[in-house]
Amino acid sequence: MHHRSYEFWVKTSSIVTMVMVSLMIAAKSWAWLASGSASMLGSLTDSLMDITATAMSFLVLGYALRPADDDHRFGHGKAEALAGLGQAAFIAGSGCLLAFHGIERLFNPIVLSHSLLGVWVSIFAIACTLVIVFFQIKVVKHTESIAIKADSVHYKGDLILNAAVLLAILLSYYGVLYADPLFAIGVAGYLLYNSWDIACESADHLMDKELPDDEKQSILDIANAHKDVHGVHDIRTRQGGKIKFMQMHLELDDHLSLIRAHNVADDVEKALAERFDSEVDILIHLDPLSVVPKYQTKNKTDTSA
Repeated sequence: MHHRSYEFWVKTSSIVTMVMVSLMIAAKSWAWLASGSASMLGSLTDSLMDITATAMSFLVLGYALRPADDDHRFGHGKAEALAGLGQAAFIAGSGCLLAFHGIERLFNPIVLSHSLLGVWVSIFAIACTLVIVFFQIKVVKHTESIAIKADSVHYKGDLILNAAVLLAILLSYYGVLYADPLFAIGVAGYLLYNSWDIACESADHLMDKELPDDEKQSILDIANAHKDVHGVHDIRTRQGGKIKFMQMHLELDDHLSLIRAHNVADDVEKALAERFDSEVDILIHLDPLSVVPKYQTKNKTDTSA
């Protein structure tokens, strides 16, 4: 994926999302002020969190997409994870406030006014969310961006959220007064769950969690597929923003010339770069077979564990 193409798609996705969410915020604010619905307030709160998260992602992605420099030799990708932790804390606080509001409404239920307005606003919000999800799916296909992929999962959940608000308003219209605060509490739980999920994912990136097992197996298979490679060990991987970092030791014949060993490493790097669509940073150490313990070369398997 060319750097400029990646940058274009992720930034365009953020702009489209912010425009759609801004329209939803305006409509939901109007509906909440007119009806007093706690579940509509919950949906409005979620949209406010959405646009905050998207705006932060837009700003941070501009920094995270910068190439490596003299002070940041591994790039700036971890800035995205730092922003994620801040978003998670913000969303968790909003979820707690909404839960308290919903509990208060359980003890002091009210009859909602302008229910029809809430219905139409919920339908409008569902339509806007569908536009966001459709565009983000297209962007993920072009970029495989983790940030956009996570955003897409979140907005797919918002489809369910907006449908729940619509149902709560309809039930309240037919006299089920407790539906509105119960759905508000449910939305609060949804916000808290998402904040935990975002926090965990951000922490994984900051703590240099290994790439998924299937990707590590692909790395091992590609390296071992070269005819001059007798084994691979000490594989280390992590991801920082759009860059996947890979380190490994290749086991080569003792009598291989230096230039041939260099070419083998280049071949493996090229094959790995072709396998992964995102940008990769690969560091390979070459070991002669005579210095590698016998159990490490057996069956050409990775013995990093």
